[in-house]
Amino acid sequence: MTNIPETGRTPRVQIRLVVIQILVLSLLGTLGGRLWYLQIREGAQYQKEASGNHVQQVVDPAVRGDILDARGVPLADNETRLVVSASRTDLLKQKDDGKAVLTKLAGVLGVKPEDVIQKVRLCDAKTPQPCWNGSPYQPIPITDEATPKQALQIRERSEDFPGITADPEAVRRYPGPGKSNTAQVLGYLSPVTDDEIQKAKNTPSPYLRSDMVGRSGLEREYDKELRGKAGVTRYEVDNLGRVIGKAKADPAEPGANLVTSIDSRVQRVSEYELDKAMKTARQQFDKNTGENFKADSGAVVVMEAKTGRIVAMASEPTYDPNVWVGGISAKDYKSLTGKDSDYPLLNRAIQGQAAPGSTFKVVSTAAAVQAGYPWDGGYPCTSSYSVGGQVFKNFEGENFGPISLGRALEVSCDTVFYGLGDREWKKDGGINPKKGQPKDWFFKTAHQFGLGKETGIDLPNEVTGRVPDRQWKLDYWNANKDAWCKSGKKDGSYVEKIAYENCLEGNKMREGDEINYSIGQGDTLVTPIQEAMIYGAVANGGTEYVPTIAKAIVSPDGKTVQEIKPKVQRKLPVSQATLKGMDDAFAGVITRGTAAWKFNGWPQDKITLHGKTGTAEVYGKQTTGWLATYSKDYTVIMTISQAGTGSGSAGEAVRNIYSALYGVQGDGSIDNKKALLPQPQQGLPKVRTDGTIDAPKVTDDPAKDAEAAQKDNPSNGDSQQPAATASPTTGNRNTRRRPRKRGSRRMPS
Repeated sequence: MTNIPETGRTPRVQIRLVVIQILVLSLLGTLGGRLWYLQIREGAQYQKEASGNHVQQVVDPAVRGDILDARGVPLADNETRLVVSASRTDLLKQKDDGKAVLTKLAGVLGVKPEDVIQKVRLCDAKTPQPCWNGSPYQPIPITDEATPKQALQIRERSEDFPGITADPEAVRRYPGPGKSNTAQVLGYLSPVTDDEIQKAKNTPSPYLRSDMVGRSGLEREYDKELRGKAGVTRYEVDNLGRVIGKAKADPAEPGANLVTSIDSRVQRVSEYELDKAMKTARQQFDKNTGENFKADSGAVVVMEAKTGRIVAMASEPTYDPNVWVGGISAKDYKSLTGKDSDYPLLNRAIQGQAAPGSTFKVVSTAAAVQAGYPWDGGYPCTSSYSVGGQVFKNFEGENFGPISLGRALEVSCDTVFYGLGDREWKKDGGINPKKGQPKDWFFKTAHQFGLGKETGIDLPNEVTGRVPDRQWKLDYWNANKDAWCKSGKKDGSYVEKIAYENCLEGNKMREGDEINYSIGQGDTLVTPIQEAMIYGAVANGGTEYVPTIAKAIVSPDGKTVQEIKPKVQRKLPVSQATLKGMDDAFAGVITRGTAAWKFNGWPQDKITLHGKTGTAEVYGKQTTGWLATYSKDYTVIMTISQAGTGSGSAGEAVRNIYSALYGVQGDGSIDNKKALLPQPQQGLPKVRTDGTIDAPKVTDDPAKDAEAAQKDNPSNGDSQQPAATASPTTGNRNTRRRPRKRGSRRMPS
């Protein structure tokens, strides 16, 4: 018989009890240690976080500063609108992720449900616009055009619209009909992203989730100054969300106002004239292609010659910047970015690159003088220039005999510059120069003029253009030689032959390259703002200024003014004697040269204009027209792609801009009362202490200023000629094709 202890427990039971006791004590020890860690060691931190859970923040967005023209007229300001917004956080709590609510909301707003649903989806690599690229935790605006009736429906039936709000908010406004558009210069806004919030977290200007950020133009360049600082009020709440007190309040600080050198009246005239010139060009016949000119894009820059300040800058095609306000629709986004859109978001004044044609001869002339060629030398202006069996023709076979460099600029004689470029190429050692031998005056001078680099204008995403010197050719050849060698054929098509030649010697400066370069063809690319900077320097005596749009940053109460002074970029590598010769020649272009047929009757004795025409050939396209002009006060540059000659496409428009500036009437008289800006704007507009601005009223007719300047100003007979026709005696530059020296090429621009 087994002996059983008095307790009635067997040894096995006792062992089990001991194990259980050990486990219990271990658990109690672990729990005690964890409590010590949470309550003692990390107690302060968790107490701080716990208190934070009882503080809710309410953000009061800052009012964005206005962008003003030189007289104080708003180019971009704010207005109060009824904004309907959706909270993704609340919508995702619904069984269907809020689809039913958004569909019901679409019915109230009178739009398609898919349009509303698309606006609240988050942007990623696979999601096309429209979508929300801001923080997913902030309200997403659905529309800023809600009517009071629609807003009332939403607010009175809040139980039917969980997560939907309809409140008055200050939203950005870009003045519409009756005022200048200035779209590409102003830019647009969109919500801040989480990445941007994190990157700016420890900077002096951090973002809040409610912030809107400038994405292009002045809105981006001066975003920090314009944005201001949002206000944040922190409320203490209990665990049921009821407010039990105010913890802290930081008031909102409105953004500063940006005063620009833009004159909205001149801007409006410039936009009107550019658009009109392009429409007129499309009605003209291109004798080389047998089709009407396409005139698919263009730009105009009006700049103060003595400061570099921009008075007007227009780009075509353009768009209404208000389409971005309140979120952009799929239709609008496609119209701005699709393949058939012609990309209106591009500011072609600073991002449009094209061969400059004969407007480049200002550089070639300076290069020739630097290389030692006399200004008054008798340079043969023959009807053609032959090199190795290849014939380079002058325009319409013109032959002016021996002429000076000044006369060569007036009549835009190509063969003079062909000869100069060819002689310099040979002096530099031809296709195989010895090391250190090339002087490369033509390329060196272009760099000294500031080409091939940004001008430094206060707008984002400016492009550099291109000076196709020896280093560029080597780099370009290294990047493309494999493709050229693979596709090139000695006896193939034109494109295959060019590829074959590039494969063999595309890294070398060929004779045809420098000949083409001398007249602004070949691989040379410039932008309208670069041309404005160069011709402005010729106008003022040789000083290139950094082009600027902003004149001052003014505090909301007008008490603090930070002026932005003109800044010298560089001096032209040209003597005063050469500048005087150029100045006289460019005046001759207007009176008896290639632009004379468009400026007949201009009061040259009272307002002296200077100009240079250019017609650039582009492989596979119609020619690009350039017209570079200046007076003692202003530089006006206009270019239109696929529109024929520079004088034919832009002459009348540029003349009308000057007429509006100076009040020139059709009979050549000057009416000072009708002059928009006979001299550059001085001083700054006044911002009152209450934030209002002392500015003149603007009219409602977008063409009124231009039409007033043209009243009783019928086009003279010569200006009625189509762009592709001309009188040989006036030297008008027409569309034409130049033969190429074997081995030279012209790249698409």
